[in-house]
Amino acid sequence: MKIGRGDAAYWAFIPNLLPPALSWNVDFVNALSVADRSLGELSGLGRHLTNPNLLIRPFVRREAVLSSRIEGTQADITDLYAYEAGQLQRPNAKLSSSGSDVQEVLNYVHALEYGLERLKKLPASLRLLRELHARLMERVRGEQATPGEFRRSQNWIGPPGCTLREAIFVPPPVNDMHKALDAFEKYLHLDDGYPPLIRLALIHYQFEAIHPFLGGNGRIGRLLLSLLLVHWNLLPLPLLYLSAYFERHRQRYYDLLLAVSERGAWGEWLLFFLNGVAKQSQDAIDQAKQLQDLQLNWRHRLIEIRASSSLIRLLDYLFEMPVITIPQAQTHLGVTYHSARLNIEKLIKVGVLKQVGENSYGKTYIAAAIMKIISSDK
Repeated sequence: MKIGRGDAAYWAFIPNLLPPALSWNVDFVNALSVADRSLGELSGLGRHLTNPNLLIRPFVRREAVLSSRIEGTQADITDLYAYEAGQLQRPNAKLSSSGSDVQEVLNYVHALEYGLERLKKLPASLRLLRELHARLMERVRGEQATPGEFRRSQNWIGPPGCTLREAIFVPPPVNDMHKALDAFEKYLHLDDGYPPLIRLALIHYQFEAIHPFLGGNGRIGRLLLSLLLVHWNLLPLPLLYLSAYFERHRQRYYDLLLAVSERGAWGEWLLFFLNGVAKQSQDAIDQAKQLQDLQLNWRHRLIEIRASSSLIRLLDYLFEMPVITIPQAQTHLGVTYHSARLNIEKLIKVGVLKQVGENSYGKTYIAAAIMKIISSDK
């Protein structure tokens, strides 16, 4: 669609309504079958977890890091846990990013957790997207980009400093954007006969093509996938995240989304998406089993030395917060500072924890084996 006249004119893209007509072939059917089977296996594992927080907290944080990294942040998961422990700004902390980057990642965590709770009362909707965006953009770069509000001006995608006419992709103008969003919201609740994973792929593309916010569209689009997987009962818990796959194949991810807009290449995008679901489901299963095995191994080690129940509780807590301070341990266990310090020292002695840096005050400790598992990118 051509907008404007003369030298100020530019072309904007208006996405077709969902769903598109799809051609089914053997590769497509096989990819869907593998993705469904892998997701089903992950769902089964999730339904039998005795301690869901063992996986949910680290998985959510890993997703937040990788989804934000696609948008240019440099924070890693150790930074995030250190930030939550209140240790990022300590002079001797050897961390890789600024507080601003980590705040962006933490906002993603808060938005996802908020969305999971909100969906218990509010249906998937434009209102929910705005609420998520408000939390995502709070107190970070782009905060001036009307957090929680759909854009009221034209945006575009392209190299830094490019003009509208030089852009790689220009989403619909504001009036057309609102029409597209209205249809998008209706599609969220439409049973079009396509399998759920296909619908998720269609929804993700459509949201990115509409690009309704001035900033944070990519993160909201990926966040919506995680929420719908749980909301549609495809998973009992938020265990599958595609940002690791998208980040690993970042340029192909962008190219395939653009190819749908330019030439209706739905088949290539859908195969990529389904392969991502299968791959990340298997990775999540492998990581879950590694974490469970590590927890059992450490528990047996503590039982052999007749550890107290509070020490075992602290051990379990490390799988939720693998970067910890003595005051955090004190709060979690409900004990004195002295008792919390002794428990930390016992976990250091058996090789579970080690101190980060050499601070004599405000010490921070890390469960490196846990971090190694949840930081792995296969």
